[in-house]
Amino acid sequence: MSGAPDHGPDIGPGSAPSGLAGGTAGPGSRTPLFRRADPRLGEFAVVPLDPHADAALLHRWVTDPKAAFWLMQDADEKDVAEEYERIAAHPHHDAFLGLHRGRPAFLVERYDPAHVELAGLYDPQPGDVGMHFLTAPGDTPLHGFTRAVITTVMAMLFDDPEARRVVVEPDVRNTAVHALNEAVGFEPVATIAKPEKDALLSVCTRDRFAAAVRGAAT
Repeated sequence: MSGAPDHGPDIGPGSAPSGLAGGTAGPGSRTPLFRRADPRLGEFAVVPLDPHADAALLHRWVTDPKAAFWLMQDADEKDVAEEYERIAAHPHHDAFLGLHRGRPAFLVERYDPAHVELAGLYDPQPGDVGMHFLTAPGDTPLHGFTRAVITTVMAMLFDDPEARRVVVEPDVRNTAVHALNEAVGFEPVATIAKPEKDALLSVCTRDRFAAAVRGAAT
């Protein structure tokens, strides 16, 4: 595994997740770590991820052809379980499962960019937190779905009072996610060369995210 997935609406942007019945009972019964009520799309929640119980579900998501930027196209189910077991054991990296109305709908990774992904590649500031997210495959168009997912992820990260900036490093070619990032308050900082890609380092402060949310509500 690369250990450095891109983040963004790589699967089914604007679509509701489908074909998830097999994984719904387990994740949907877990105690949420964070909840957000979207005014249009209803409740989103973030729950703990189980690397083994969720491996089959995640394998379908990360190997979907539209998830090329996640860098796990050739993974098998065992590879996926091992990757998320590694993340669970890492002191500066963790992962969560996102739900929409109780159904698995997105994957979230949170990391300390001073130690993971961007170590030695940028000047970290106190309160920086890194993020990746991936929406589930979907075949039913749902306007604004991916925007609601990233808004939920950002709100979860800033729910931690110590978080001051969210830092991301999507592939420079991932123009869809650049636009999405801008919509929630991210500003590009620089293009950086990583082993697996050229990345557009971008940051979003708490104030810029709050302003973007207010703007979306008007």
